[in-house]
Formats: sequence, C-alpha cells, structure tokens
Amino acid sequence: MLEAAELYRTHRGWLIAWLRQRLNCPEIASDLAQDTFVKLLGKQTEAEIRQPRAYLRTIAHGLLVDFVRHREIERTYFEILRDLDAPTIPSEEERIILIETLVRIEVTLSGLPRRAREVLILSRLEGLAYREIAACLGVSLSTVEKDMALALRHCYRIRYES
Repeated sequence: MLEAAELYRTHRGWLIAWLRQRLNCPEIASDLAQDTFVKLLGKQTEAEIRQPRAYLRTIAHGLLVDFVRHREIERTYFEILRDLDAPTIPSEEERIILIETLVRIEVTLSGLPRRAREVLILSRLEGLAYREIAACLGVSLSTVEKDMALALRHCYRIRYES
C-alpha cells in the first residue's frame, strides 16, 4: 500500500486540478483536496489501494457533493433571510446551527423517492393530515400512508442503524 504521505506528495496537485475544474475556485479546491487526505488518514485501511487516483477521486467527489449541497442550502437560507424583519433575523450561532441542521435533513431525505419526501414534509412541517396530503398530491389515502411508512422507516434506519 502506498503510504499516506506518498499519496499526498504524488497526487495532491492532480487532485487539486481535478477539483478546480469542477469548482472554478482554487482556494476551495485546495481545501477540499486537503479534506480528502484528512479523510483518507481517518480511514486507516490496510487494504492495498490499486488505483490511488480513482480512490482519491471517490472520496473527493463525496466531499464535493457535500460542499455543493451545503452551499445551495446556505444560498436558499440567505434568500429567505433577506425577506425577514430585523428582529426575526437569527444570530450567527443560530444561523450556523440552522444551516447544519438543514444539511443533515437534506442528506437524510435525499435517499427517499420524491413523493415520499413530499408526504413527510407536508405532514411534519406543514401539519397537513393524510387526507389533505392525498388531495394535494392527487393520490389515494393508502398511497400517502405507504409513502409515510417508507419515509419513517428510512429516517429510522438513518438515525439508528448508521
């Protein structure tokens, strides 16, 4: 197995260039490359890495997806914040906690089919009854119940089996 330091020396420049092509920002590309190697060090695997660039790209891609997701949620948050009155604007600490919570929710719900996500959100966030959700989505009550069961099982697995 290539030693982590050797992987870093050999592939860091390539990884930054790969990330830079996707981000068009050298600073963020450099940060994500660094995070990739930190994550690699955290894995402490004894298995031989036969294709180091493919392995590094897989780790970096996951970090890139997380970064883009986080940035999109943050952008949406600031758009909503612009419309609020000054007394209702959260503090910086509250903002960070809220954005991180929204990112975790997005990650959790991203594994669900679209309609099951909608059912869960309409029920839990909008407070709609199952019959109202069925009418809103144009599906049967039993479909809403099945989608809700799917969504709740999914959330349970994420919470307790990960």
